[in-house]
Amino acid sequence: MKKIKLSLAWQILLALFLGILVGAILNHFPEYRTSIIDNFLTPLGKIFISLIKVIVIPLVVSMLILGVCNTGNSKNLGKIGLTTIIYFEIVTTIAIVVGLLAANIFHPGSGIDMASLHQTDISQYKQTTQEVGAASHTLVNTVLSIIPSNIFQSLTKGDMLPIIFFSVIFGLGLSQLTNETKQPLIDVLTSISQTMFKVTNMIMRFAPFGVFGLMGATVATFGFSSLIPLAKLALLVYAAIFFFIIVVLGLIARYFGFNIFKLIKILKNELILAYSTASSEAVLPRIMQKMEAYGAPKSITSFVIPIGYSFNLDGSTLYQSIAAIFLAQLYGIELSITQQLILILTLMITSKGIAGVPGVSFVVLLATLGSVGIPLDGLAFIAGIDRILDMARTVVNVIGNSLAALVISKISGQFDESKKAQYNTAHPDIID
Repeated sequence: MKKIKLSLAWQILLALFLGILVGAILNHFPEYRTSIIDNFLTPLGKIFISLIKVIVIPLVVSMLILGVCNTGNSKNLGKIGLTTIIYFEIVTTIAIVVGLLAANIFHPGSGIDMASLHQTDISQYKQTTQEVGAASHTLVNTVLSIIPSNIFQSLTKGDMLPIIFFSVIFGLGLSQLTNETKQPLIDVLTSISQTMFKVTNMIMRFAPFGVFGLMGATVATFGFSSLIPLAKLALLVYAAIFFFIIVVLGLIARYFGFNIFKLIKILKNELILAYSTASSEAVLPRIMQKMEAYGAPKSITSFVIPIGYSFNLDGSTLYQSIAAIFLAQLYGIELSITQQLILILTLMITSKGIAGVPGVSFVVLLATLGSVGIPLDGLAFIAGIDRILDMARTVVNVIGNSLAALVISKISGQFDESKKAQYNTAHPDIID
């Protein structure tokens, strides 16, 4: 009898549906729900996310130092960095505008009875916003936060921007040494990065269990009833995200000689995992590996993709702009063109200023809504379905950052067409 072997993608999909099924059943048995969520489902999800987080920093640091060292030219690195930031800002701004247009055209918040909406506690997000501080939501403080005063503290807290800054300048310093002096450290860093990729493959075997736990806990806690009054918002967010991926990112990909559908097919396993866990970090090592295999050099994938996780959150900013207008419509507040322009500018700054903060989309909205007079308490109405929306916006973030690595490689003239041809030959199922 032939043994059936499921691919990782199918295992994750199966775990996703099983989690939904178990969660839906538990939602109707409150006497057992809390115990099973706290002692079984939530720990499964937390174990997987923690396993991923523990490898992200050593992988990013080792690959980024190696990439910068191999570039060896601060002028070239400066050009790549400037190009990356400009590209990120343009695409992120487009995402905000798409969200605002979608919300203004389809009015997801109009005609909803607020009494029918389920309210969720958002005090944890308010506390996070207070801890970050209003002063940090400025461009100057965002720039200052990039430079670490203590790299070990940044490593402990997992602050990616200071870690990236330190890795870049360390790589530049390493590149200035003689070959005899720097080669032993390069060999060590190479071994670390290669080991981390092997560890990633080991951890991914646990992914289906993590997905099952995370999805089961979410559905068991909120059920499907909380979706009904907010179905219009959820549908609009998903439709806008689909439009942004296929049309906006599709046109960008086409202009630079890529196919968005092929990219999605290349990343199918990672997209399913990112959607299931609502975590971009869960797939960071694998998308770096795949984009490098597809033709983007290591020096660019290790630089662009980690930075993108702070500066190129297209899905998050698109959602934030829709949510802001939704809440304004919910309260019957008419926002003028000037107020919406202020909203765009505020989102452009705050989405970078507190990148990496837990519950970042909610924290950004809390930091933004006050600038145009929208009551902050309205967020309690959409907190219940935030997980469902977070799953979709995570997919956009993953596709956007993967495409960014390819685009920046093309712009800098470093994209390896021969690797792309080899990848296509080795994967005939991926067609244009």
